[in-house]
Formats: sequence, C-alpha cells, structure tokens
Amino acid sequence: MAGSPASAAIPGAQVARPGTRAWVVLAVLCFVYVLNFLDRQLLSILAKPIQDELGVSDGQLGLLGGLYFAMFYCILAIPVGWLADRTNRVKVLAFACGLWSAATAACGVASNYPQLALARMAVGVGEAGGVPPSYAIIADYFPPGTRGTALGLFNLGPPIGAALGVAFGASVAAAYSWRMAFLWVGAVGVVTAVGVWCFVREPRKGGLDTARARPASAAGTADVAPGFGETFRGFFANPVLRNMALACGATQFVTYALLNFSVLLLMREKGMSLEEVAVWYALVLGIGTAGGMFLSGRLIDRLARRSKTAYAYLPAVGLVLALPLFVGFVWAGSWQLALAFLFLPTGLNYFYLSPAVTLVQEEVRPDQRVLSGALLLLVMNLIGLGFGPTYLGLASDFFRATHPDNSLQMAFYTLVPFYLLAVGMFLLLARSIRRQLAQEASP
Repeated sequence: MAGSPASAAIPGAQVARPGTRAWVVLAVLCFVYVLNFLDRQLLSILAKPIQDELGVSDGQLGLLGGLYFAMFYCILAIPVGWLADRTNRVKVLAFACGLWSAATAACGVASNYPQLALARMAVGVGEAGGVPPSYAIIADYFPPGTRGTALGLFNLGPPIGAALGVAFGASVAAAYSWRMAFLWVGAVGVVTAVGVWCFVREPRKGGLDTARARPASAAGTADVAPGFGETFRGFFANPVLRNMALACGATQFVTYALLNFSVLLLMREKGMSLEEVAVWYALVLGIGTAGGMFLSGRLIDRLARRSKTAYAYLPAVGLVLALPLFVGFVWAGSWQLALAFLFLPTGLNYFYLSPAVTLVQEEVRPDQRVLSGALLLLVMNLIGLGFGPTYLGLASDFFRATHPDNSLQMAFYTLVPFYLLAVGMFLLLARSIRRQLAQEASP
C-alpha cells in the first residue's frame, strides 16, 4: 500500500476529461446510492407513526437505526469488499441492491419490534455491498484530478435520498400508512438492481492511473493481487488513512445522531406536522446537504493540489462553522426557527465525506480500492452509525425522568463535545499528513 497518493494528478499536468459513459455510469451509481440512503433513513423519518403503532421507545429506535443496523453493515462490508476487488464489482453492487431493497419491503410487513429489528439487520447485510464497490468503479471511470468532483457528485446520493425519503415517506405515511412507504421503496430498488446488472459495464481496474500507480498485473505481468491481510494491515499501519477513518467516525457520531432523530425532535418537541416535514424539512435537508457534498468535492480537487493537508483542514473548518448553528437549531422554540438554523449545518457537517473518500481512493493501489473503501466505512460507520443514534436515543430515555417534555432536546445538547472531538481528530490528521510529506521529502 502506497504511502502517498500514488494516482493523484501530477501538479501542473493537464487533467484528462472523463467520457460520456463515465457520466452516465456516475448518474446510475448515484441513483443506487439515493435508494441506499432512502431505505436506510425511512425508519427515522417514520419514527413517530412507527412508535404510535408498535410502541417502541427512543432507545429502541436508536438501536434499530444504529447498532443493530451497523453491526451487519460495517462488518460484512469487509469480506464483500475483498470479494469485489477480485470479481465483478458491478455484479456485487447489483446483487446487494436487490437484497437490501427486498429487506426494506420486509420492514413494511413487520408486526412487532423483533420482526422490524430482523428486517433492519437484513437491510444492513445488503447495504454492506453498496458503497465500497461504487467508490472503486468511479475511480476507474474518472481519471486523477477529477475524482474529487466525481465522488462529490456521487455523495449527493445521501442528501437526495434523505430528502426524497422525507418527502415521499412522510407523504405516503400521511396519505396511506408508514408500511406502504417501505413496500414501494423496496419495489423500486429491486427493479433498479436488475437494471444495474444488465446495463452497467465493469471498468478495467487501474486503467486510468499512471503506470506507477497500477499493480503489475494491470501492466501485463503475472503479479499476484494483494491479499486481504496485506491490505488490512497496510490500511491501519498508514497513520494518514487510520486518522482519517477515526476523524470521520467522530464526525458521523454527530451526523447520524442528528439525522436519525431530527424529525422526531421537530415533530414531538417543536410542533411540526408530518405534512410540514414532507415539504420544509425535505427542502432543508436536500438543498443544504447536497450543496455541502458538491462544494466540498469541488474544493478538495482544487485545494489538495496546493497542499495535501486540505484533506484535514476542510472538514475541520466545516465543523467549526456548523457548531454554533447546530446549538441554535436545538435551542429554537419553533420549528420554523429551528429549520433556519439547521440549513447551513446540514451542508457544513458533510465537508468530510468527499475529501475522505478521495484521499483513500488515491492513497492505495487500484486493486485495493474496494476493500480500502470498506475499511474506511467500517471504522467511521461502526463508530458513527453504530453508536451515534444508539447514544442519542438512550440519552433521551435518560433525560425523560427529569425533562419529560424536552428529553430529546436535552440529549441533542450533549452532542456539542463530540463536535469538538471531531475537530481535534481532523487537526491530528493534518499533523499526520505533514509528517508523511516531510518523510517523502527527506533523502
């Protein structure tokens, strides 16, 4: 595993332009990512009607959207990533999309909490094969110097999926029932999986990288692809990759806690209706987060050419700017004021994702990209997705005895120290990058 961006664009060199097929594939993969995140977020969007019918607590909801889901999503991504690096990544992605979509539909027929928990675990199993293969496919369709923008566009999947989930899920739940939302979204995903299997072409691994970035096998020799252990050890032995994963995990602890419980806070403690959620919260989430994803991807393509430390400083600046606005969102006495405060943090909170994915894809060999992307997701999602919503739900249950009318608000205030922790982790990453650059510059 390389110690520096082996496939990064050479400073001053002309950046190659991706072809039309690359953009079409990117659009298809982004739509799959939209479904991936839409399926994942339906539970938090429909939390109140699910609570009303099945009688689950905030803590149980946190486990459904956090630890129960993340156990399978994070851990299974590792063997799936190893398999995808050695087989057809497009077929792995298509099969995974079909699996998580069928499991999403199963959520709509659950009649009690254990059945819903099993269905959510199955969604996690399927989604383990979604994002890491997509990262690597994009890296082999887009040349160095354009990957930050391409991955930034791909990372519009979560905000679009979350916004569509709010708009579609809340509207269907208000007009019919929360169960129909799960069933319809699952059906669309199954059809999409068939389309990916039939129409997306597998690109050549490392075909757009410089000669020194390709594995020898891609250059025509009989070199053996790196094994699982070699890639695993290389990832965690690299302080830049390791610290990036940990910093992203600290950030996602906040972002997933916020994402999983914002609708419940707005409805239960700030007086927002399901119909208002379907319009106004969907607009704030979609526009704000999509803007942050795209802007950070464009910025990292420009700033990283000047200094590699931009991979650390850009997310840190975003979090520092987001923190006071987040506090305003929690403090606001009305949902209208709360959404006004929330708009900018929905973008600034996600200034980490495009830089993180781009750094990992350019730091490793082409035949290690899926597994390395899976290792990044393992760390950041196990910490963030696994424990962020779980912590916030349990904290809300804890405050219920002393603050029965605003327990969730009190729990949200306790996320402030985690913001500061995430900023500190990105500053630590910047130091690791500077040390790596100094080592490379020394004779």
